[in-house]
Amino acid sequence: MDWTDRRDRLRAIVAGARCIHPGSVHDPISARIAEDLGFEAGMFAGSVASLAVLGAPDIVVLTLTEFAEQAYRINRAGKLPLLVDADHGYGNALNVKRTIEELETAGCAGITIEDTLLPTPHGATETKLIPIAEGVGKMKAALAGRQDPRLIVVGRTSALSITGVADTIARLKAYEEAGVDMLFMAGVKTRKELDEVASAVKKPLFLGGAAKELYDLDYLSARNVRICLQGHAPFNAAVNAIHATLKALRDGKPWWELQNISPPSDLLRQSTRLADYQGWTTDFLNANPKA
Repeated sequence: MDWTDRRDRLRAIVAGARCIHPGSVHDPISARIAEDLGFEAGMFAGSVASLAVLGAPDIVVLTLTEFAEQAYRINRAGKLPLLVDADHGYGNALNVKRTIEELETAGCAGITIEDTLLPTPHGATETKLIPIAEGVGKMKAALAGRQDPRLIVVGRTSALSITGVADTIARLKAYEEAGVDMLFMAGVKTRKELDEVASAVKKPLFLGGAAKELYDLDYLSARNVRICLQGHAPFNAAVNAIHATLKALRDGKPWWELQNISPPSDLLRQSTRLADYQGWTTDFLNANPKA
């Protein structure tokens, strides 16, 4: 498949003057819904991937193969530029290079690599970061693994909530110098923190887990933030809806009394691209196709 257009569109957003909120997606249907609603990009997080693929918590037990396969399923379902959270790259710098190669092949438009010490080592009781030099090695490996120059490589750190602003700036500057396209900060709590970091680095910023006071697109845009996550409420909402529906059925409520589930609903028809499949059926399976 040709991933060029979606990567060009994401590049244009990052090079532009405004911040966007990508839609949190986890499978082909959610990605199509986000695209139909007008989201300019999708976000497939490692945490959501672990939940959707394994039904496991976000403790990095998902493999690269499982993550890349799900990312490909999402990408082939539509044309939404997909950002993915590749955690620590599934190992050391050589693993990071392989991670970029696989996720680029799967059609991703942007990939984040973080400097958290993952998976959790034996005996650890708190989250730790790898040394900056090791983080730089991972970023360089990520860039070396990239074959399509349109693909966006993002250097990510959670240092703000672990070691503070000074270390955050030091890490982001180092990753910036290594050549990444964007800088991701997790856990920004105040405008003061963001102002300090934004004034210290040049690359466009990507925020995750930001405090409520930061959800002002004009303010974020002026601080060179180009992407700001809104969490992963869609997956949580889906889990709650499934639980509520199954519980109602288990408790004896007949299916025809349930709300918003009449199959096939207009939303389901649209999300499954039913009209396209009906057209292909006519074109390719008709016993007397038109010339």
